[in-house]
Amino acid sequence: MAEKIIFATGNPDKMKEIREILADSGLEILSAKEAGITADAEENGKTFEENACIKASAIAKLAPDAVILADDSGLEIDYLNREPGVYSARYLGEDTSYQIKNQALLYRLAGVEKERRTARFVCAIAAAVPGKGVFTTRGTIEGYIGWETAGANGFGYDPIFYVDAYGCSTAELTREQKNACSHRGNALRAMREELVKRGVLER
Repeated sequence: MAEKIIFATGNPDKMKEIREILADSGLEILSAKEAGITADAEENGKTFEENACIKASAIAKLAPDAVILADDSGLEIDYLNREPGVYSARYLGEDTSYQIKNQALLYRLAGVEKERRTARFVCAIAAAVPGKGVFTTRGTIEGYIGWETAGANGFGYDPIFYVDAYGCSTAELTREQKNACSHRGNALRAMREELVKRGVLER
């Protein structure tokens, strides 16, 4: 059985979500930064899964005894041919604030009716497990792009992504609500099941 999980991210918001969702795994969960690991992997994959595998494999070389998890996630907007997609973090430049990115997307959708504003968040998680190779799971959440930003509970594109079931943006959901339905939550729960199936975690 594994003793610790290292997640290939330095994003504190993401780590908070990950720790809450995997809280019952009984394992120590560290970010790559907390584990003292720096791996600059070039995310040049064409899918979320490919990018997640690139990140997980890069960290696994530096921590061969740990279970490594890495994710790649993004926003797909159907009207914009699923942009920004795998380029979500780099849309308009990596150093561009999400406030600017969100406003740019709202501008590009100006005048577009709700039925054509459909979108989804996608998250692919890759696990690199000693002796068991690299494998992935995927989670999504369907919604639509609103007409304005709303909410302060989320991060990234959350303020413009609305979910009909809740009648609000994902940045207006409580942490519990978001964990229960988010793309990352769905992908992590699927990964937890996969790790149990493969004998890495106890049920």
